[in-house]
Formats: sequence, C-alpha cells, structure tokens
Amino acid sequence: MADLQDHPYAEPSAIGDVDEPPDGLAEALTPAEVDIERARVLLAAQLVVDGHNTLAQELDRTHWHDLQHGSTLLDTDIPRIRAGGVGAQFWSLCVPPGAMAVQETLDRIDAVRTLIASCPEALRLALTAADMVEARDCGRIASLLGPVSGTALGDSLGTLRAYHALGVRSVLIAGTAWASGPDGLTPFGEEAVREMNRLGVLVDLSGASEATMDRVLEVSKAPVILSHSAAGALTPHSANVPDDILGRLRANGGVCMVSFAPDQVTRRADQPATLWDVADHVEYVREVAGPECVGLSGSYGMTNDAPHTIGLEDASSYPNLIAELLHRDWCEADIAGLTWGNAARVVREAADAAQPAA
Repeated sequence: MADLQDHPYAEPSAIGDVDEPPDGLAEALTPAEVDIERARVLLAAQLVVDGHNTLAQELDRTHWHDLQHGSTLLDTDIPRIRAGGVGAQFWSLCVPPGAMAVQETLDRIDAVRTLIASCPEALRLALTAADMVEARDCGRIASLLGPVSGTALGDSLGTLRAYHALGVRSVLIAGTAWASGPDGLTPFGEEAVREMNRLGVLVDLSGASEATMDRVLEVSKAPVILSHSAAGALTPHSANVPDDILGRLRANGGVCMVSFAPDQVTRRADQPATLWDVADHVEYVREVAGPECVGLSGSYGMTNDAPHTIGLEDASSYPNLIAELLHRDWCEADIAGLTWGNAARVVREAADAAQPAA
C-alpha cells in the first residue's frame, strides 16, 4: 500500500479546486504513520460523536452477542466503534412512511434500547449532553436515540411527546406532509418545530428542501442538526445542503454532520468515493458554515457488501480521516470541535432552550 503522505493527491487543496486522484484508484491508501498515530492520540483524548448509524434496521437479524464481540457481516460492531474512537452514537430509528410507521418506530426504539441494556459494559443510554460526558468518562459509548422519521409522527404532537418520553432526541422532518410545499412548513409544521424546541428534541434537516430548511431556521429557537449531509456545492445529492443554508448555520448554532456515504461525497463519476472526498466536504462545510458548525456522520450500520467510501469502509476508520485532516494542517482545536465539541454543544443548547410544559 502506498503512503498517503507521499501521494500527490494527498496534498492540501483549495476549497472547490481539488487535484484529481491517480487513474484507476481501486483501494484506499494508507495514511502516513505519523499522522495516524497523532490522530489516535487525539481521538483517545477527544472521542467522536457519530451523527447517524442505521444499525437498528439490522437488529432483527443480528444478535447482540455478535455486535459485542464482532460481526463479520456488518460494517459496525462494538469493537470497531471503539477502534474508531467513537464515544457517542446517534442511532437512527427512521422507517419508511406508511400505515405501520408508528409501530415500526416503536419496534426500533425497543430494539436499540434492548441492545443498550444487553451491553452495559460498552453502551449507555444518553438523554443529555451531561449523560454523553459521563458515559464517555466511564468508558462507555453514549447512545442517543434518533432521529425518528417525521412521517412517524403523523399530525400528532402527542406522538412526538411519547417518543421524547422514550428517550428520542431528534426528528428527521424530510418527507413529511407538513415540511414541504413552497412555504417550507405548514402551520402544523411550525407548531411541531416549536414543540421540538420546547421538549429539547433536535430538528434534523438532512434531506429537507431548501425552503423547509429556510423556514425551520426562521422558526426554531434552538440549534438544528443535519445528521447525515454533505456539501451540495461539491456533490449534488438530495440529502446534501446548499451553501445558503450552510451560511445560516452559524447564526443558528447548528451543526452539519458530514456523511461518509459514497453517493453523497463522490466528486468524479469515473472514480470511486474516497476519504479525500470526505475530507474535501468537511473542509468545505468548515469554510462556509464555520469550524463550530461541522461534525461527522459515518452512516454505518449496513452490511459489509453495501457500497462504502474507500478508506472509510467501517466504523473503525475515523483515524484515517483525522490523519488526512492533520495532513491538511487542521489545528487540534478545530479537530476537537469536529469530533466531539460541536455535536455535544448542540445537544446541550437544545436542552437549554427547552421549556417545561405550561
């Protein structure tokens, strides 16, 4: 394997003007050992908050023992989460829209909570930013429930409150009838955003229309999150975010957690997505939104044969990306914000903005 530090494509490049990788690139190059070791040291001190893991959809086919000791079928398990330096994980509970969405969401909440309870030496349920820190400091992976699908709310704030009582702390609003149309949000949609603010539930804008993102940023009194998005200016994709919204995140205090999903980050139709593409997206979001508004989202939780970004094939791969950012002269403060600080702040500030029921 070639050394990433010695490879011409690894040289830092200007935002939006990235050198082409070598023709025929078929596998990840190994980051320079000096950068990898430094990345591991940094991650040991300041772990990663991962914004989006879809493992819940596989839990009915995977026993918790396999996840605790290592699964050869999936791209994520507890040993690889630990090896990747992940200290907190958002577990996606999203289900397809349909008549059974509420039941399926409740089943996924139950499955993830059962997994957490079955692995007390590795996982701990986190409801607040303080819980995240306590779990991390005890050597556990803080487990946050969410997002749930906004379509699984129907038009019921009572359902939203019930999910919150079960521990859910974010809602993905894309695809709902009340977060669409030319105005971005219907009157019920605005009421739902305000209720999320009151409860301390994060509004997740990944995949929403620009009109919806605009309106949520006008209505919300709390920071928003994009749990699995990348820069739309670099890779056009329905889950990615346009520059105008990135520019508004700073005032809102929200965070765009950059996805590793290959279709969201690929830069060239004739080349596979690589960790350099992800690094380009991370740098672009930092440039447009600010260093306090960027985080990471592995988008793991799939089978090993699903498409993966080269160099970021499974949940143990975070040191590769951090090593590349170090090679691009990122300072330790910005990396600490990227990995833990920014996401933890949003969870804390959303709770701080919450108000008790009248």
